[in-house]
Amino acid sequence: MKTFEGSMTALATPFRNGKLDEEAYRALIDRQVAGGTSVLLPIGTTGEAVTMTAEERAQAVRLAVDAARGRAPVVAGAGFNSTAETIEAVGRARELGADGALVVTPYYNKPTQFGLLQHYRAIARAHPGFPLIAYNVPARTGVDLLAETVMWMCDIPEVVALKEATGNLARAVDLVEKCGDRITLLSGDDFTVLPFIACGGKGVISVSANVAPRMMADLVAAARAGELAKARELQVRMNALHKLLFIESNPIPVKAALHMMGVFGPEIRLPLTPMAEPQASKLREELERLNLL
Repeated sequence: MKTFEGSMTALATPFRNGKLDEEAYRALIDRQVAGGTSVLLPIGTTGEAVTMTAEERAQAVRLAVDAARGRAPVVAGAGFNSTAETIEAVGRARELGADGALVVTPYYNKPTQFGLLQHYRAIARAHPGFPLIAYNVPARTGVDLLAETVMWMCDIPEVVALKEATGNLARAVDLVEKCGDRITLLSGDDFTVLPFIACGGKGVISVSANVAPRMMADLVAAARAGELAKARELQVRMNALHKLLFIESNPIPVKAALHMMGVFGPEIRLPLTPMAEPQASKLREELERLNLL
């Protein structure tokens, strides 16, 4: 079963006049591939999937697959709080040519740990042989996928990786203790890439990589190669950027940054609103410091 690792970007979605900006999306993907990004992840949280229609989500995946042109795998966001709807979304991603699906834990309805396990089992049974990345982000979903549950999920061949976005390094150690190499562990937190990889992770699904793909790719490569001094320098160098990209709800700051950089327009969908001052000025100053403007 194919798995995914390295510097992976949760792609922001450019809009223009209320519609997906196809030209800007292709340019963003070209920039990611040129910057060393190993895997492209459209229509996740950063991609504003929750405010896109089903047709728009399909359009984004189709575009990502076509723009990547085999240069990087595409893993499409496909998680909903309904198991049946998630199964449909994973099937749609597969039909559109995605190499895998990122499946967040069901949000709002707060399933038990047994319910979470059964959720992923049902998706895998419906789509045998199709790689899935489970996604744990309790701050957004209201439920925490515990290490013991992930251990049981290692028996599901389709669940090849876990995006762990608690920012808890003790959790990373627990996961390695219980799962070993049976599942690929990916940081979902730009602030802890180096320590997460040091604990046994094999990469990151990053927001900051939208803005600085080469820096993030170099950080991940150095951390995985055991080049501690280089990895530490890059982690520290990017620290202020990470903070500013999460000073307001993601993806408000990253879309503001990409607009400042001329990558695409400023449009963002309600209930999210454009980045406010003085945060926007601070972000621009940091982009200038990093020579990204």
